[in-house]
Amino acid sequence: MFRIRRIYDNVIPINKLAIAQVQAIMRTQFVFLDENEIVKLPEKLRNPLKHKFRSILFVADDLAGQVKGFALVLHEPDLNFYFLDLLSSAKQLSGRGIGGILFERVRQEVLALKSNGLFFECLPDDPKLSHDPMILKENIARLRFYERYGARPIINTAYETPLNPEDDNPPYLVFDDLGQNKKLSRDYARKVVRAILEKKYGDLCPPQYVTMVVESFRDDPVQIRKPKYIKTEPIVVHAKIPHDQKIALVINDKHEIHHVRERGYVESPIRINTILKEIEPTGLFESFPVKHFSDKHLKLVHDPKFVDYLKKVCEKIEPGKSIYPYVFPIRNTARPPKELPIRAGYYCIDTFTPLNQNAYLAARRAVDCALTAADEILRGRRVAYALVRPPGHHAERKSFGGFCYFNSNAIAAQYLSGSGKVAILDIDYHHGNGQQDIFYERSDVLTISIHGHPRFAFPYFTGFEDETGSCMGEKCNVNFTLQENVIGQHYQEILKKALHIIRKFQPQFLVLAVGFDTAKKDPTGSWSLSGKDFESNGKMI
Repeated sequence: MFRIRRIYDNVIPINKLAIAQVQAIMRTQFVFLDENEIVKLPEKLRNPLKHKFRSILFVADDLAGQVKGFALVLHEPDLNFYFLDLLSSAKQLSGRGIGGILFERVRQEVLALKSNGLFFECLPDDPKLSHDPMILKENIARLRFYERYGARPIINTAYETPLNPEDDNPPYLVFDDLGQNKKLSRDYARKVVRAILEKKYGDLCPPQYVTMVVESFRDDPVQIRKPKYIKTEPIVVHAKIPHDQKIALVINDKHEIHHVRERGYVESPIRINTILKEIEPTGLFESFPVKHFSDKHLKLVHDPKFVDYLKKVCEKIEPGKSIYPYVFPIRNTARPPKELPIRAGYYCIDTFTPLNQNAYLAARRAVDCALTAADEILRGRRVAYALVRPPGHHAERKSFGGFCYFNSNAIAAQYLSGSGKVAILDIDYHHGNGQQDIFYERSDVLTISIHGHPRFAFPYFTGFEDETGSCMGEKCNVNFTLQENVIGQHYQEILKKALHIIRKFQPQFLVLAVGFDTAKKDPTGSWSLSGKDFESNGKMI
C-alpha cells in the first residue's frame, strides 16, 4: 500500500525524510544530474519565488514513510505551463506501476490549475539519434508509456539538435494537452521553448543555440507526432480533486452527548449537522476517524489539577443533571472548597457553563479530534478541519467557561509546536482569552484575536489591545478590538493587518480558531458579516 502526496517544504519530519529519500533516488537513477541541483531541492520547495521555476514535488510513499518513487514538476507562472523535470520509481521498484500513478497525479494537478499544457523531455527512439541498442530500447519503452496518455513528441523542429555534434541521445520535447484537444500555437510554443532553454539550461545553452531552436518552430499550429505505438484511445485525465489535496475532516462523533436543553444555552448540537450538510457535498473533504491521545497533551496546556478536577467532578454528577458555578471566592490556592460542585466557581469564569456527566467526555473527545487533525498535518496533509463541540477558546490554563472546558486549538498548537513556530488566528466574535492566557509568555506561538471590545463583549476582563504578551512572549499576543457595529469591509481591513503580522512572524503552522458568531443576526454577536464576507475572509486567509 502506498499513497501519493505533495511535499511543500521540509518543515515537518516526515517531509524531511521523504526529501532525503528522493535525493537518494536522484543520485542512483539520474547519474548525470548535477549534485548541486540535488542538494538545492529543499530550498527550491521552501522558497519557490527565489528560483526561475516553481518546483512541485510529489512522492509515492507507504505508511512507514518509505518513498517508492517521485515526480518533480516545474511551473512557469507567467506563461502558465508545467515542465515535468524528473519522474522515477526507486531502483528496485521499476515496472510496478508507481510511475504511471505519479504521472496521472501530475496530470491531475496541471489540469486542475488550468494550465496551458504539460511539457517534458524524452530521449529519442530514432536509431540515428540513439546509437546504443540498450538505451534505444529503454527510450522506446518510455515513449510508448507516455503515448498511452496521448503525450507525444513535437516534430518538424530543431529541438533535438545536440549541443555538440558528437553528443548522443538529444531529447525530444514532448507535449501533453491533457486530453483537451488543444492546438499549440507557434508563438506560444516559441515562448515556452525559450523559457525552458534559458531558465533550465541557461548555463549550458549559448544564446545563438537558443535562438536557432526557438526559430525552428515554424508550423502554426505546432505539429505533434502521430501515434506510433498505441492504437487505443489515450488515458483521460479527470478534473477531480486529488486525494492528497482534500481537507482532512475530523468530527467529534460524541458531541451530542453534551446537549444542554436548558433555556439560554445556545451552544447547540445542530450546528455540527448544519455545517456537515453544507460541506460534505463539495467533495473537498476526506473523513478521518478520531484517534485517542493520552492526558499528557492536556496537561502540557492546562494545569494538571484543573484537568483532574473536571474529570472527577463530572463523574460524580447524577445522569441528566447539570450544576452551574454560583460562588466565586477570591482564589486561595491553599484552601479550595472541599465539595467538588462548590469548587466549580474556583475553576470557572462565568455562571452559564454547566458541569454534567457528559461535559468532560465530550470535551475530551473534542481534544482528541483536534489532535487527530494536527497529527494529519504532521503526516503530510496540507489542511485539516476539526469540527467539534463543545468549543474551546475560552478555556484558560486553570479555568473553563464560555461553554468551553478544554482549549482544543491551544492543545493542537502545542502539539504542532514541537515541529516549528505556530500562529493561532481567532476569528470568533469573542476574545480568545484561553490561548492568550496559555501562551502569554511564549515566543514560539503567536496568538491573534479579532473580537468585540471587552467593554461590551464576553469575557469582558481580557482582550484589550495593550495585552501584548510578557517575558519571552512580549509582542507575541495581538488583540484587535472592534466596535459593536462592524460590516464586512471594515472586518477585512483588520484581517489584512492580522495576516500581515502572521506573515512577518513566519510560522510553520497556522491554527484557525473558527467562530461563525460574527454573522449578521447571530444571537451572541452584534456584527453584520454576510456569506460573501465569509468567503472573502476565507480567501484572504
